Amino acid sequence: MDALDLLVNRRSASRLAEPAPQGEALDNIIRAGMRAPDHGTLQPWRFHIIEKQGLERFSALLEQAARDGNMDDKAIEKAKQSPFRAPMIITVVAHCVEHHKVPRWEQLLSAGCAVMAMQMAAAAQGFNGIWRSGAWTDNDAVRAAFNCREQDAIVGFLYLGTPQLKSSTTVLPPDTAPFVSYF
Repeated sequence: MDALDLLVNRRSASRLAEPAPQGEALDNIIRAGMRAPDHGTLQPWRFHIIEKQGLERFSALLEQAARDGNMDDKAIEKAKQSPFRAPMIITVVAHCVEHHKVPRWEQLLSAGCAVMAMQMAAAAQGFNGIWRSGAWTDNDAVRAAFNCREQDAIVGFLYLGTPQLKSSTTVLPPDTAPFVSYF
């Protein structure tokens, strides 16, 4: 698959099964994330891989966080089951530092670019995933589990695996006119 086809036909896959990327494929995914734009070469990201028993631990963490948040039984069960949507999750944390040239918002965007690059690297190797965020990114217990400092942010959870549904490899081209203007 060439790079342009990969980018213009990008689509997330929410139904993911084994196998998850391992070995060289996983290394390629991490290396792609580390090639994200990085003003000041701050490397403002940390990648936490959750798989196997880690999925069980993450499930227990989310279940407890839901209970501590006084969520209803349905929400607690959803939190408990959510890690099992894929055989691997990579939590991406924007590891932000004070810098005279690179503001925090730019470091957050860099970490976000890392997620996109990682998802594209997975797809290029026959895997796929979906970038999820939501309330768990701001939950104190979840942030603590991923060693977030006050200035850090969880930019997302990248669920990875082998797509269960085979979709077409192309998507209808969008009408770009409403989104583009020339200065």
